[in-house]
Amino acid sequence: MENFRKVRTSEEETPLPFPDLPPDVVEMKVKEGSKIRNLMNFAMAQMELKGRRQIVFSGCGRAVTKTITCVEIMKRKLGGLHQVTKVRYKTVLEVWENQDPPPHGPAQNLTVHKNVPSICILLSRDPLDPNQTGYQPPEPRREAGEDTSGCSTKGLKRPLPPPCEELLPKKLQVQVSDSPRGSGTTAGQLD
Repeated sequence: MENFRKVRTSEEETPLPFPDLPPDVVEMKVKEGSKIRNLMNFAMAQMELKGRRQIVFSGCGRAVTKTITCVEIMKRKLGGLHQVTKVRYKTVLEVWENQDPPPHGPAQNLTVHKNVPSICILLSRDPLDPNQTGYQPPEPRREAGEDTSGCSTKGLKRPLPPPCEELLPKKLQVQVSDSPRGSGTTAGQLD
């Protein structure tokens, strides 16, 4: 493969795995190189300014984690969103071109079909069927006066108490072997 370079990558087009979606639903196709800030600005504008009721985030391969990150940011910012997650495989087609073709022959291309993990996540302001696989209800609303900064002290480790002196070793004994068999030992004290 050292003489080949990737020339083109294309994904198979598959329909969204959610039945009964409105025809104008916004699909955010997250790619590996997508900037989260750009994705979120567009998605938030669609949901807040244009009043969309549903939005779909999809990504495959290395973009799966970025897709999940976008969804979690949107759920935190908007709140009250129902979620359905579908995981599947998608076929990606890669075309590789030979950099060192034979002198009198045609250039050789190599085509690779890869099955990569893919995720589609539907977020909806309207209630969804809670019995379908992958459904997550909205997170409960925060009460007035609760910390809404996104930082919670729940789950944080408490500082350790000061160590008890009787548990600390007074001396550290070190044994050093003089011979490869370990027959001679020396005890020393480190302060």
